[in-house]
Amino acid sequence: MNDTICTISTSLGVGAISIIRISGDDAIKIANEIFDGKDLNLCESHTIHYGFIKEKENIIDEVLVSIMKAPKTYTKEDIVEINCHGGITTTNKILEILLSNGCRLAEPGEFTKRAFLNGRIDLIEAESIGDLINSETDKSRKMSINGLTGSLTEMIENFRKKLLEISANIEVNIDYPEYDDAIEITNDILLPKILDLNCEMDKILKESKNGKIIKNGLNVALVGKPNVGKSSILNALINEEKAIVTNIAGTTRDVVEGKMILSGIVLNISDTAGIRETSNLVEQIGVNKSKELINTSDLIIFVLNNNDVITNEELEILDTLKNKNVIIYVNKDDLENKLNLDSSYENVVYGNTKTNNGLDKLKNKIIELFNLEKLETNNYNCLSNARQIALAERAKKNLENCISSIKQGIEIDMLAIDIKECYDLLGELIGKTYKDELLDEIFKNFCLGK
Repeated sequence: MNDTICTISTSLGVGAISIIRISGDDAIKIANEIFDGKDLNLCESHTIHYGFIKEKENIIDEVLVSIMKAPKTYTKEDIVEINCHGGITTTNKILEILLSNGCRLAEPGEFTKRAFLNGRIDLIEAESIGDLINSETDKSRKMSINGLTGSLTEMIENFRKKLLEISANIEVNIDYPEYDDAIEITNDILLPKILDLNCEMDKILKESKNGKIIKNGLNVALVGKPNVGKSSILNALINEEKAIVTNIAGTTRDVVEGKMILSGIVLNISDTAGIRETSNLVEQIGVNKSKELINTSDLIIFVLNNNDVITNEELEILDTLKNKNVIIYVNKDDLENKLNLDSSYENVVYGNTKTNNGLDKLKNKIIELFNLEKLETNNYNCLSNARQIALAERAKKNLENCISSIKQGIEIDMLAIDIKECYDLLGELIGKTYKDELLDEIFKNFCLGK
């Protein structure tokens, strides 16, 4: 953290402007050494200056240089941003000159990592920056902004304050039993407080399921035997000829993926190989992949052929899907009905891909099944990644242990252990405590320059 880092903050390619960002104690000094214009060391903070980048006597580019002095910067360090003409050659040349003059090439996400380590942002805000950059829908953008503004952190901090107050009262009772002004904390007083906190945490975790959907979208697998029209359905849904369609059974040998946005939520749709017994090694690998996707997808669209009698193999697959989110799409309803599908099955949609009849019904069924329209009006103040949710679930487990202990009449001083652990886990969630390995894992997925 004592060195000065630099990298290109904009996408490489032909464009009007590229930005090279520098951060560290020597940022202004190093930039000044290659800048032909005002003396940047004497310039006020948050000002922009016109001039040229030079290598010895050679002019490299005409630029605007922004000076931002610590601590009121993104990293709380001195920052310089060189705005040059867009283009790979010019941008890389300026970066090369900076590196030869004492800068180090920044690692992915290192600017944001420094912002976190220097106390400008917490861990939730840091993760939200990455989420905002990668947002694919307006809903995911709104949720990322909510995390970035600190409102989610504030909610967790308020929860921790309640835990701290309970913990402090218990400690006073244990350490200073003779202190007359202290409220004596009994199991009867403690139980309703912990129950309220547990309900609050339960609500946070329920909202987090919506958060995961908003952020990551829904993973949808098109499953069924060969030649029922799965590839045609994929192409129709994403409005693109992504999958090869023929009348030859088993055309799809590998998973073909496509995306669409439905009610502001990304659907990651996978067209799978037709499930059937086969001696063909390549096709068998595809079938195995299809079965794996069934276990990992949020929604299975099980496709049947309206013109064929339902097989025992299809019935067996349907039986394995009982505890999953499933929509049965009966394709080719423009042909004679031979299917004899049992009327007990729920979420059945009929349609065909010749006239695209039924596809709107299919979309509406997905919206209904996951309440996608209601996500629009829900509070975006929710956890949204596996790390955050896992820590919250562990914290809730501590609250549940505490409730169980109270009901068993266990001594108050033993309950303090679970309360303290719950407090610490939520502190880890917002980055009050952390491990270096965790930071490396989080920030390695950021783009260079952020």
